Amino acid sequence: MDLISGILNYPVGFLFVLTVVVFVHEFGHYLVARWCGVRVEVFSIGFGPEIFGWNDARQTRWKVSWIPLGGYVKFFGDADAASQPDRDTERTAEEQQQTFQAQPLWTRAAVVAAGPVANFIAAVIIFSGLFVFVGQPFTPPVVDEIMPGTAAEKAGFEIGDRIVEIDGRAIMRFEELQQIIMAAPGQRLDVRVLRHQKQLALIVTPGTRVLEDRFGNQHSVGYLGVQRSALEHIKHGPVSAVWYATRETYYFTVQTLQSLGQIITGLRPADELSGPIGIIRMAGQAVQIGFSSMLHFTAILSISLGLINLFPVPPLDGGHLLYYSFEAVRGRPLGDRAQDFGVGIGLALVVMLMVFVTRNDLTAPWVLDLFARLFS
Repeated sequence: MDLISGILNYPVGFLFVLTVVVFVHEFGHYLVARWCGVRVEVFSIGFGPEIFGWNDARQTRWKVSWIPLGGYVKFFGDADAASQPDRDTERTAEEQQQTFQAQPLWTRAAVVAAGPVANFIAAVIIFSGLFVFVGQPFTPPVVDEIMPGTAAEKAGFEIGDRIVEIDGRAIMRFEELQQIIMAAPGQRLDVRVLRHQKQLALIVTPGTRVLEDRFGNQHSVGYLGVQRSALEHIKHGPVSAVWYATRETYYFTVQTLQSLGQIITGLRPADELSGPIGIIRMAGQAVQIGFSSMLHFTAILSISLGLINLFPVPPLDGGHLLYYSFEAVRGRPLGDRAQDFGVGIGLALVVMLMVFVTRNDLTAPWVLDLFARLFS
């Protein structure tokens, strides 16, 4: 029963977190559209048939639908949730001005970009609150262990050294140190460390490790030879919390892009990509750990949703922005056939990715172990 109860917590946590980040995303589209004079007909959390809903004073239908895996905003003049224009030719001139398609290029681009931007802003707000009341979790760049015979030992590092700067770049966390070292095999680096409340200058030349990707290609990366220290939490004031929250959002965005690049080039295995089942599990685990963990996961998922939607793939927001960039250069929109072709290719890519990550989920060791425990 404990196992079944734990499993049931997973989708509940997932639906709560997903509903929050989807609402934020769509509300970004909605707000900017309203500010720009675009009429909004439908604001939906989920797809498919409506469960319940209501109309506001501006005749926008707010509703919750049966398939809780996303949401959409439908503007006046749209034929569907993908903002394809309808063929109504009987509107008045005033009504036509309220359609999304009648807006100037910059307005349409702002409305489309507002969804992902809202997700990033939400992440900053959530992180800020956590950093004020709970504290910012991070791995400080403090040397906890030195591997014998490595570049760190030769350069004179000692246990307890806090690395504060490398080649003039301030180091705030151990992961930043790793990034610099991995990108500098055999290169001379000027390092400043804090030792017994005094700053010392060290010169280190990272060693070289050769990693082989899944295609058989070899990549040389730098290796220092130090182990990280324990996780810490530091509380910030309201103003500094916003700054560190912005840094955290930027850091996670960059890390995600770098990880995707490493997967594409083969430096990291593609089975690290998680699909809906993996996300459901992570959301459930975050909810079980506690409220602050759930908020932290919500911020991360919000960043991921905003980032994914900026990829230049129709019908994602980034695909629309790509079309608008072509329109800005050409002075007129792409033809309907070209846009439809792009949407078809984009949908095929999205479906292929979903199939791939779902396959990763279903073959993950924890899923196989779960089924074995359920049916044993």
